Amino acid sequence: MNYEHIYKPGEPGHPTFLVLHGTGGTEKDLVPLVNYIDSKAGILSVRGDVLENGMNRFFRRLAEGIFDKEDLEKRTHTLYDFLQSASENYKFDKTNVIALGYSNGANIAASMLYFYEDAFKGAILHHPMTPFEEREMKTSDALPVFIGAGNNDPICPPENTRLLISQLENVGSNVTTEWGNAGHSLTQNELDAAKNWYNKQFS
Repeated sequence: MNYEHIYKPGEPGHPTFLVLHGTGGTEKDLVPLVNYIDSKAGILSVRGDVLENGMNRFFRRLAEGIFDKEDLEKRTHTLYDFLQSASENYKFDKTNVIALGYSNGANIAASMLYFYEDAFKGAILHHPMTPFEEREMKTSDALPVFIGAGNNDPICPPENTRLLISQLENVGSNVTTEWGNAGHSLTQNELDAAKNWYNKQFS
């Protein structure tokens, strides 16, 4: 298994969260958020294996907001393979995985939806951008997705996030959005909205 990561088994019937941090983060950053959403869930929290000026990321970028699409595609497949291997190694149900990502982590989680119908049972994407403007998604119909975004986010332009929302809806995903005014920051309102969404979808 080729990523530094944390694994915590969940209680029976509860999903495993695939947890993906933002630029400069670590596998520890978002664990408290999973515990807030569902303290009985399993956790597979992964550290990005790309370094950008000493900051952990999940894929390379050419400039702020400009992804290296070739690298992103390659590393998306690597992450999917890691998730498959981890489910076999730790013996959790691969069909009961919820993605939870922030910023760079949300972007690679979203990227998996363009290549795999069976990537996730649901996804919580905090401040994502669309990974691919013109590629059609492979994700299955009715996938429940929560997106938290900022009306004035300087890192993820709102029009770009809206494009991702449109792409998801075009393939039949069930998208819930929470828009705030705190830029690229995670707010308590956004976290509460994600928890409420999760409870409605999966409790």
